[in-house]
Amino acid sequence: MNHSDLCLKPINELLTDEHGNPIQFRIPAYQRGYRWKPLQVTQLLEDICEFSQRRNPQPEEFYCLQPLVIKATEHGPFEVVDGQQRLTTLLLILRHFNERQTERYRQKLFTLDYETRPQLLAFLDDPSEDGANSNVDYFYLFNAINTIEDWFINRAQEVDEIKLTLLNKTRVIWFELAAQDNAVDAFTRLNVGKIALTDDELIRALFLKADDASQPQTAIRQFQIAHEWDQLEKALQADEFWYFLSNQQGRAQNRIGLLFELVAKSDGLDDEMEQDEHGIFHAYSRKLKVSGATSKEWLRIKQTFMMLEEWFEDRTLYHIVGFLIHQGMDVANICKLSLQTTKSAFERKLRREIFARTISDEDLDSFTPETLRMCVSERLEELEYGRHSSSIRSLLLLFNLATLLDSPRSNLRFQFDSFKNGEWDIEHVRSIASSRPMRLHDQVSWLNLCAGYLEAHKLEDQVAQIKQLLKSIHAFIEQSKKAHSDQAFEALYTKLLAFFQENDEAPTDHGICNLTLLDKGTNRSYKNAVFAVKRKALLALDQSGIFVPLCTRNVFLKCYSPQADNVMFWSKDDREAYQAEITRALEGFFSATQEITP
Repeated sequence: MNHSDLCLKPINELLTDEHGNPIQFRIPAYQRGYRWKPLQVTQLLEDICEFSQRRNPQPEEFYCLQPLVIKATEHGPFEVVDGQQRLTTLLLILRHFNERQTERYRQKLFTLDYETRPQLLAFLDDPSEDGANSNVDYFYLFNAINTIEDWFINRAQEVDEIKLTLLNKTRVIWFELAAQDNAVDAFTRLNVGKIALTDDELIRALFLKADDASQPQTAIRQFQIAHEWDQLEKALQADEFWYFLSNQQGRAQNRIGLLFELVAKSDGLDDEMEQDEHGIFHAYSRKLKVSGATSKEWLRIKQTFMMLEEWFEDRTLYHIVGFLIHQGMDVANICKLSLQTTKSAFERKLRREIFARTISDEDLDSFTPETLRMCVSERLEELEYGRHSSSIRSLLLLFNLATLLDSPRSNLRFQFDSFKNGEWDIEHVRSIASSRPMRLHDQVSWLNLCAGYLEAHKLEDQVAQIKQLLKSIHAFIEQSKKAHSDQAFEALYTKLLAFFQENDEAPTDHGICNLTLLDKGTNRSYKNAVFAVKRKALLALDQSGIFVPLCTRNVFLKCYSPQADNVMFWSKDDREAYQAEITRALEGFFSATQEITP
């Protein structure tokens, strides 16, 4: 059996095997014991009862339970990986039916063997309050047994119909793990972080049990929905896809809920969703009561997914949509912009939206090439570190995306998943002179970074100078263990800045021409280091496969500089060339797809 061999099984097929012997299920030790409360037991009974009372039901209709994940053992019972709470409750209900019958008419039932509770069946045969008080598993089982008995007290006339519904009209999604699958690993994947049912889990139940009389093959349709649901969830579990669409880092499970949110918002249910914690579920509960609605609504979900997938596959839309989502624009609003328009017009709408968010609130399409260049240039000039950090961060990200899109022959894509799962600062390419190390610990760390670079880059024409600097660094560090002289550090600090040519201009530039995106870990480690040391650290990260934004890498490679002959420092010419490239890239980005929406 392989992963695709899941099926729907009526409860009566769980009772005995082909030889008429009771099927055996084993609850392994890695699972906790039975924990269903009376409310959960009652809800299951009420659902089955409600289904049994349907008027004019179709022959193929059934009530569907959530998956039962099992693994066959070579010479023994099925190992229950997930679903043991439901399976145990079903056994208790079936045993109740048997107890109402004379021995001659009792059915053979499947058996449960809890690895940690070998006396379980003995307790079920003779449940008692004393036994229930002996351990927590028996306590919950005893309460469930009493709940079932109490529930049936006033339903004597309905027992036969409920029993028939349970055995023949109730099915579980049966999923048998492949022989090579590790049951404990599967259990962990299924159960880590399990919480109360979310809206999408509740909606799944609606889709799998919804009455749709217009579809003659209801069972096939529901099975198909269950299979397609899993396929959509699997696709959304790919972080590259998910973090293109979402900024939610904590949503590891049930990402399909995003699709239901988008469809609900397209129906104008925003207010209901804000006012009601389960507003989406209630909306679908109303929708799926209409005959024929299940297939229609499921098609809308699939169409929404296919639209998002199309954006993801299109390299240009991937970067443009991804940027807007990162900036906080609701995916639902982006969906609205895509309605009844051409692809190029949709793309142009998005570029106009980005222009309004990052450059100016004037209409992008009103600019000529010259006035656009001037507008972008003026916007970049007015930005200052500290005062406009949020805007600078957005524009540096946009610069990365515009650079990637600048070459149509390239297939590189920005890693939104790595970017959103990291913490990114805007860092000075050439350090701020006024923030020189003040504490002894920071001074020693700064000197060690410089020494590490000097020892690794002993240029022939600078050997004597480097040797003297290294001697001075080691002497200061050694002397600082006995007594600290801030004056001595200041003198050495000035010599090193002169060597790295970082004391030629003051003050340090706080404009975007001296800023780049840097992850917080690297930023904190090398914050005040000279350009050459930062460059070495960034290239080491890049060479080891750690995500570094393309333009950050290009800055430290001096790709934008007219002359990259000296990699030890970041000059005024380098900064001017860098800002000119940002201006050029953004101007090109906003000039693309000039088609006006009809």
